[in-house]
Amino acid sequence: MPSNAPLEPEDAGEEAFLTRFGRSEESTEWFSPIPEGYRKGRTRFVAVIGTVMSGLGKGIFSSSLAKLMQDKGLSVAPLKMEGYLNIDSGTLNPYRHGEVFVLDDGLETDMDLGTYERILDQDLTRRNYMTAGQVYTEVLERERRGGYLGRDVQMIPHVTGAVKWKLRQLALHGGRNGEPADVVFVEVGGTAGDYENGFYIEALRELAFEEGPESTCFVALSYILEPSILGEQKSKAAQLGIKRLMEAGVQPHIVACRAKNPVTRTVMEKISLFSNVPMRRIFSMHDRESIYTIPEAMRQGGLDREILSILDLHDRVDQAHEDRARVRWNEFSARLSAPRARRLQLGITGKYAALRDAYASIDKAVEHCGIALGAEIDIRWLETSEIRSEAGADAALEGVHAVIVPGGFGTRGIEGKILCAAHARARGIPFLGICLGFQVAVIEFARHALGLDRAHSTEFDPDSPHPVISELPEQKKLEGIMGGTMRLGGHEVDLAAGSLASFLYGGRTSIRERFRHRYEVDPSFIETLEGGGLRFSGRHPKHPIMQVLELPQSVHPFFVGTQFHPELTSRPLSPQPVFMGLFAAALTEFFPQDDLGPLARRWVRPKAPTAGGSRT
Repeated sequence: MPSNAPLEPEDAGEEAFLTRFGRSEESTEWFSPIPEGYRKGRTRFVAVIGTVMSGLGKGIFSSSLAKLMQDKGLSVAPLKMEGYLNIDSGTLNPYRHGEVFVLDDGLETDMDLGTYERILDQDLTRRNYMTAGQVYTEVLERERRGGYLGRDVQMIPHVTGAVKWKLRQLALHGGRNGEPADVVFVEVGGTAGDYENGFYIEALRELAFEEGPESTCFVALSYILEPSILGEQKSKAAQLGIKRLMEAGVQPHIVACRAKNPVTRTVMEKISLFSNVPMRRIFSMHDRESIYTIPEAMRQGGLDREILSILDLHDRVDQAHEDRARVRWNEFSARLSAPRARRLQLGITGKYAALRDAYASIDKAVEHCGIALGAEIDIRWLETSEIRSEAGADAALEGVHAVIVPGGFGTRGIEGKILCAAHARARGIPFLGICLGFQVAVIEFARHALGLDRAHSTEFDPDSPHPVISELPEQKKLEGIMGGTMRLGGHEVDLAAGSLASFLYGGRTSIRERFRHRYEVDPSFIETLEGGGLRFSGRHPKHPIMQVLELPQSVHPFFVGTQFHPELTSRPLSPQPVFMGLFAAALTEFFPQDDLGPLARRWVRPKAPTAGGSRT
């Protein structure tokens, strides 16, 4: 669904909502919508709220807590609440808010949704993401429909009531296979005391009151300062931040202390004294080797048992399920510190390279592959707007073993991306082009292999005589609507039997991956491109839309482009196949004398002569 699509009514429950809270003649100050079928007490809630400053890792903490409950066999549903007035994250510049993470159902969201999907190994939907813009839009549209029947619409109870309605909708349908969730984990963006998230905190306070004792666990995530000039940790900012939360009527049950070093007992005692939280429920969330070690650290600290006690959920635990999940996760996390004999240099040629969060999912996909393959992958972040010549690309990519050209929008840095793709193709360096990187690979091949010197995308050169990338006719009908021509979310891809792409996906000829793009390979150039040796091995099941390209392995060890974003579906325990193929090819190409082990060999298809194409 395009990011600017009109919001639909809240499922089939909208009529019940209006009947109970809009059309009644009874005058009441109560306004707490409950979806049909919702049973109070069935689902518990955990709310994680930040203090002192944002960007402390509320998403990491919340998703790690959720994983502990998931490991115990409970069904969990995360929710990210954002205070900004945007309907979604689709129009946000990466420098403002990090990468835009796309869900399978097409919603463009905050990057924290990627953290939840990766740690929980769970596909999320638009139910798992809420913005102030969504809430206000729904309240105002309901008022225009007469949904409040003459009432003056207010922040309390109507806006907070709309938030509670969405929370209960998620509780009712956000569990496994659309069933009720055992626990909803709510992350409130920003910090306590911010104007824009105040109504979220108030809604959660009301929810806890209405749902009753043992229904809700509040977690305050705060920051412990450690000024170098003092040489000790200071808790005053954390105390004042927690005080702001308590002034809003929320008594935290757990306090997580974010810090550079392990939080001292003295600081924990001060936090306990000023927050009324027992010492056993104060957790040191200090810097660690990897975020993937946090769930086990929480478990060893007893936070999982505390959550179960606060929410009275001990009787729902499946101990055998937890034992299996814990063993599997600990086997993975043990590989984090295992020696890695081979070191790869990866060049990521982007236009937002100064901000690592702009490519957070690619960074994580690379990490997953390095752990699985037992290789240290060092990322060289390259700003393509600074690469202006072939010599510049040669210098920037000197010594790299693999190249990734990621997605992006706008003309800045595009020629630098093309030069980097040309370097990788000409020198046989394993290459992966993602989204715009896929289009760049097509443009570069058309220019340098087929001699179409002015080949380009109509996004960047509307007057190109060889527009190998353009909008399809049906898309152009929607021009003028921001996001209206975008292909978003999960779509099916047909893979050619016997292709490298099919091999990487275990011989499958049909896959589902996530897209976020507007421009396509122009159908009128497909025959010319394939005649020159470029193979489109992945296509739309029904339309002439190219979705995967590759060069024969007889002319290049690994040259693949995907119009979709494979990084969005990489998970710690199941690294993404295209990324695994890229790095396995790099290991094979640059460390041919080494025994790479059975896992690496699984991702390397033996080379066989293939007709067509030549290294240019």
